[in-house]
Amino acid sequence: MSVKDDVIKAMKENGKPMSAGEVEKATGIDRKEIDKAFKELKAEGAIVSPVRCKWEPAD
Repeated sequence: MSVKDDVIKAMKENGKPMSAGEVEKATGIDRKEIDKAFKELKAEGAIVSPVRCKWEPAD
């Protein structure tokens, strides 16, 4: 499973928008890897930001 998959999975399991720090705590993945995954997921339109600095999977 890729870092992006792990990030999306953690967001879906949490059920609410998450910051990169919250994803880091939930997954144990390094923050730099999470930031990179966030950037790629944003570019793909796979995550959206309903609240400033927090992200959730796009519908």
